[in-house]
Amino acid sequence: MELFNYIKAGTISEAILAASSASTAQQGAEIRFIAGGTTLFDLMKLNVERPKTVIDINDLNLNKIEKQSSGALLIGALVRNADLAHDNEIVSHYSLLSQALSLGASAQLRNMATTGGNLLQHTRCMYFRNDAMACNKRVLGSGCAAIEGNNRSLAILGTSEHCIATNPSDMNVALTALEAVVHVTGKDGSREISINDFFLVPGTTPEREHVLLPGDLVTSISLPRPRPQSSQIYLKLRDRASYEFALASAAIVIEQNAQKISYIRVALGGVGTKPWRAFLAEEILKDAPVSEKNFQKAAVAALSNAQAQSQNGFKIELAKRCIVHALKLATKLA
Repeated sequence: MELFNYIKAGTISEAILAASSASTAQQGAEIRFIAGGTTLFDLMKLNVERPKTVIDINDLNLNKIEKQSSGALLIGALVRNADLAHDNEIVSHYSLLSQALSLGASAQLRNMATTGGNLLQHTRCMYFRNDAMACNKRVLGSGCAAIEGNNRSLAILGTSEHCIATNPSDMNVALTALEAVVHVTGKDGSREISINDFFLVPGTTPEREHVLLPGDLVTSISLPRPRPQSSQIYLKLRDRASYEFALASAAIVIEQNAQKISYIRVALGGVGTKPWRAFLAEEILKDAPVSEKNFQKAAVAALSNAQAQSQNGFKIELAKRCIVHALKLATKLA
């Protein structure tokens, strides 16, 4: 770990000002906000992250879950994962998010990790986490060792010749199916970004995982008005039953009307370079009868653009089966 400047911010304005000042002095790329630190400290110890300035935001008033007059729910960026998973409003109306959080990491990590940190956590690709290996996400232009290397756990959707790393978060998959909105404050003011537009596929810029600019601070995430008639399921398939990242996961929000699907959202985890919204599957399922045959058609469509590597081709069939079974659970066909 390298030496760094430490700043403790008391307000959002102080945090943004400190980030802006450091950005001017350091060209913007070497500033990090710190809250739970469950990912950042690990990466600093590995010399993958080498910030010159670390801004502590734990004193910011961003640890509340508040219902808005519009019916939306506002989740502060500093709400701990454990608190979010067990919040009564989340459990009652956004159970998908509670399920996903409860299946992520360990109890100790969930007690420390924050909503904002989980949103922004880096890939677990072994080549990204080893500064002796080629990784375009870490050092642009160095190559992607994973493509010819150990890629069993890596992405099959949204990949490019420059990067095949997966987004590791269970929470992000649930937020994608729930159509969350990310609230950001930076030196030019505040803005709102839909969750599907927030994350970026690698393309030719694998070092960019999201649309944040240097010094931007995620302040909260909002969930739309609840859908009380919906059934919500998060199904996670992994190598072992606990403390393991998904090989494939499916987040489902569905409503039925007279045995037809009147509303459907499907998001996938463990298979995409970003939390993957399965739009093609949704198109097939909308207004379709509830049946295993239609579920299978939707699953095939969801994986139609998959690009397997040398060791992860099994994920295509695994993800299809994950989607079908999750839909069966959500509609009580299972």
